[in-house]
Formats: sequence, C-alpha cells, structure tokens
Amino acid sequence: MATPTNPRFDIKTLAMELRAGRRAALARAITLIESRRGDHQAAARELVQKLLPETGKAVRVGITGSPGVGKSTTIDALGMFLIERGHKVAVLAVDPSSARSGGSILGDKTRMARLAASDHAFIRPSPSSGTLGGVAAKTREAMLLCEAAGFDAILVETVGIGQSETAVCDMTDFFLALMLPGAGDELQGIKKGLVELADMIAINKADGDNVKRANTAAGEYRSALHILASRSEHWQPPVVTYSALTGAGIAELWQKILDHRSAMTASGDFALRRREQQVKWMWSILEQRMMARLRSDAPLRGKVKKIEAEVAAGRITPAVGAEEIAEMLK
Repeated sequence: MATPTNPRFDIKTLAMELRAGRRAALARAITLIESRRGDHQAAARELVQKLLPETGKAVRVGITGSPGVGKSTTIDALGMFLIERGHKVAVLAVDPSSARSGGSILGDKTRMARLAASDHAFIRPSPSSGTLGGVAAKTREAMLLCEAAGFDAILVETVGIGQSETAVCDMTDFFLALMLPGAGDELQGIKKGLVELADMIAINKADGDNVKRANTAAGEYRSALHILASRSEHWQPPVVTYSALTGAGIAELWQKILDHRSAMTASGDFALRRREQQVKWMWSILEQRMMARLRSDAPLRGKVKKIEAEVAAGRITPAVGAEEIAEMLK
C-alpha cells in the first residue's frame, strides 16, 4: 500500500525529526504505529525499518508489581535519578485490560509528577487495543521509536497480570519485580511464578518503621530464590530494599541493572536474548496480521461466524473449526 499523503505522517520528515530527538515527532510516530488503518500500518513499517540502525542501544527494563507496591513512584524516582545523570528516559505501559482509560500511566501521571514535567522524559500509556498481543506488539514498536529518538533508558511497566508480565519479560533486557514488606505473605510472588521471571526482586517502602520488615522480607525471598532455577547461569537474581519515597537504595538498584547487563554481555547471553526477542516479535506480528485479516475481510468474517455457530452448537469440534479457518487463510 502507498504511504499516506497526510503530511503529519510524511515518513522522511518524521524520521528526521525523530533522529533529532523531538518529542512531538515521537508522539506522532507512535500514533502512527497504533493506527489500524492499512495505509498507516504500511507507513509505520517503513518508518521503523528506516530507523532500525538507530535502535537497540538503550537499556530496556521491565517493571512489575501488585497494585499498591509503588510502581509509579518507583518509576518517577528511578527516572529522575537517571535524568540527573545525563540519561533520557522513556516510560511505556503494557495494559491490555485498560481499553477505556488508556493504561494506568494515564491515571498515575500525578504520581510521576517530576518525570512528566521533565524535557528529558517521555511517558506513553499503552494503546487501547484491548488484547495483550496487540498492546505488546505496539509497545515493542514504540520502544524502537524511543530508542531512535535518543532515549537510552526504556522503562516498560506492566499493569496487567499473568501473561502481560511474560510479554514484558520477553521484550526487555532486565525484568524487575517490586514487592512490599510485611504484606502478610512475602512469598506470594513465588506461588504465582512471577519471581521465576525476575532478574531482581526489589522491596519498596524500606523507610521509617518498615525497614525491619523490608529486610525480613528480603531475607525470605533470598532463601526462596536459592531453590529456583535462574533464567541464566551467569546471573543469580539479587534481592534489594529501597524507598521510592526517600530515594534511598535507588542508586544501588540501578547499579544492579548495569551489573546484569555487563554479566550478560560478557557471557553472550545478552546478544542471544535480543536475537530471540526479535524472532518472537516477528511471530507476534504475524499472528496479529492473520487475526486482523479475519476481522477486516467481510466474506471471511461471515464464514468465521458460521463456523463459530457450528462449534457453539456442538456440531463440529473446536479443532475442526480451527482447521477450517486455517484453510481459509491459505
């Protein structure tokens, strides 16, 4: 399909402005990749391909944690710490559940007040596409655009649960799990399998009367991690305590992320993980394209509805229905 004539999405100019680090251009470019219009999608692919040589240099950090753990205040504190040291910080969200609000970042900007006001930060909520695959695919593309615009620290927040955590883990270099001290069951994350994905566990709110409880929780997590297999033989996930409120421990938290990058780079695991991510992204995009075709092609959509009715009525099995749909895509 031809590149759209809309001047807002003139690819050559947009790419030039992105390379110059203009945040308004970055916002327009992300709007382009989020569009479902066929001509916009073709233009988005052209734009990302054109900018590919400028991507891949940032530190990509995934951040997760249960509601109330302080993700927004942590991102604000960490982001400002990095900006004060000369970095440019982009914050993206993966939230398939928030089709109406546009992602928790939109509602939590008041908790990222300093970061939101900084010229060296860019904050973008997840697109409201309503499906994990769609949101994750757009976030990956947005991450590449942020890197091309000169942002060298990308913080990707997952505000969903379960699969969204795996998706963020699969698109970042470092996966940080935030926990609370004295939450009743410090090992709750172990049961959910979250900790097995984490490259580090950080206990927030280690301030005032909470310091002792934070240290106790950290000790319990360290003991539990010893019986779990690490994601890499070259890195044993550490457990740290910090306070997003006071900033205590933020410097140590970032240093651990840099230590992980050094260890993974030296062992070759960093390059391997990046290559594996690229292939996963390709398959994710392919799945989205196939689903988009089923939704947008009117004749196909009618046939799919009939197959759904057959399956719902019990006249054919789901496996047979899936096979019939697959045959239609050939």
